[in-house]
Amino acid sequence: MDSQDIRYRGGDDRDAATTGMAETDRKHADDNNNNKGTRDQKRAMAKRGLKSLTVAVAAPVLVMLFETYFLGGYGNRARSSSWIPPPWVLHATRLISSGLMGLAAWLVWVDGGFHKKPNALYLYLAQFTLCLLWGPVTFLLGSGLAGFVVWLGQSAALFGCYKAFNEISPVAGNLVKLCLAFAAFVAAVNVKLAIA
Repeated sequence: MDSQDIRYRGGDDRDAATTGMAETDRKHADDNNNNKGTRDQKRAMAKRGLKSLTVAVAAPVLVMLFETYFLGGYGNRARSSSWIPPPWVLHATRLISSGLMGLAAWLVWVDGGFHKKPNALYLYLAQFTLCLLWGPVTFLLGSGLAGFVVWLGQSAALFGCYKAFNEISPVAGNLVKLCLAFAAFVAAVNVKLAIA
């Protein structure tokens, strides 16, 4: 009887070992499926993030290109001044600034900053709108003084963006600093146009 008891125990151990291996294989398969699901989720999130980044940067740049193409140009008045840079320099500066602000706004959005500080979104939209108005007011209307007033409003909104964005994302704040430097360049052009 003892030998039979041992044999059954050995069989039970073999069955338990086989069952244990099957369970381990099942767990590994489940882990692989979970990892695959996690990888697929991360990949989908990355694609959505890339799409939102593309829209955030391309939309303001395309709007600025549209404004530059249809409403851009210095007019005859600006050509009389020797200090005014070529039009493409000013337009490139404004395009780069729009792209950087779009990137900064996206960084704030990714961190949930527009929900935490809705004023940041309003400041961003205000500075972008004033940036769009600056060219037509300054060049099409030919009013350097009115353009300077628009520039002051845009600069105030940019500075507000800097403060709000910097609290949410320091990288976004640093991008806005670059835009403030571009705004100073635009101001110099505007002042020259106003006194010309």
